[in-house]
Amino acid sequence: MGQPWPELLRIGRDQLTLLEAILVAETPRESCALLLGPWSGPQPCREVGLRIEAIWPCLNVWDPPAERPRRFAVDPREQLLAQKWGRLHGWQLIGTAHSHPGGVAVPSELDRSLAFPPTLMLIAGATAELGPASVATPIRAWWLAPAGVPEPALALMRPLAMRIGDLGH
Repeated sequence: MGQPWPELLRIGRDQLTLLEAILVAETPRESCALLLGPWSGPQPCREVGLRIEAIWPCLNVWDPPAERPRRFAVDPREQLLAQKWGRLHGWQLIGTAHSHPGGVAVPSELDRSLAFPPTLMLIAGATAELGPASVATPIRAWWLAPAGVPEPALALMRPLAMRIGDLGH
């Protein structure tokens, strides 16, 4: 059986606008946020995909601070607060978002090595030339899956199509 990749990420226009603002707020440093929504287990349904219901802005706490233009880290306390708040709404942490202010919207080797797959990763790049033609934003969605080999393996990555608009609750 093949790798269980979701095929689609759904996000509302308001959520996308908020995420875009968050991910440029700290330029030239990387910005970050947590993504919350329903989770159907370690293998989301390929046909239904993933749905972002809430964006949790976070401060970049990468240490040392001088490396924050190229690196990000979410404060673990923020992650715990977001998870607790999400549970109150019936959602779970489904991934992270961050910016690459000086690069493309593709997970770096470091991004993939620090990920806890399976997970969703959204990245806002300085350029959108690698994005699908149907998406008018420099934010790209990626699904990261376990590599299936001994540590320290990089997560496998696959781009996800994004459907922007009504989430159809």
